[in-house]
Amino acid sequence: MRILLIISMLFSFTATAFAEDLIERMTAEKMQSFRADEVNWQPEAILPKGAESVILLGDPTKAGVFIAWLKFPPNYPIPAHTHPYTEVITVLKGQLGNGMGETFDKENGEVLNVGDSFVLPAGHAHYVWTSEEETIVELIATGPWDITYINPEDDPRN
Repeated sequence: MRILLIISMLFSFTATAFAEDLIERMTAEKMQSFRADEVNWQPEAILPKGAESVILLGDPTKAGVFIAWLKFPPNYPIPAHTHPYTEVITVLKGQLGNGMGETFDKENGEVLNVGDSFVLPAGHAHYVWTSEEETIVELIATGPWDITYINPEDDPRN
């Protein structure tokens, strides 16, 4: 029994070390400052038309941590969806509504203001919306980043 326990412990440590090697660590080559009116915003293809993004650090298409800004127009909804990994969202400008569940329902959500954040666990269905003004959020997540819409017809890639 003791041998089985030792083998299990060794396997656990080895598996953890191997998993850590697969995840790219967040690194930077130089100090940089970012200003919303100076970054190169690009259309965000995996979100409904109107969203823009800029990657500040990392690569959302690869394994590892990345940081991005997302910009949404006024009165902008993102239908119910899930993500494969945990996300942290912080409102930098405007307001962002956030609700949990597979059905878009502003009445069952909350509105976050500048400086407010939320953590979204992997695989949890949620939806978001903006108010009457442009909204910018910071997204910190693990790649590869993706989105799965609860209703496939909501997916702009289809």
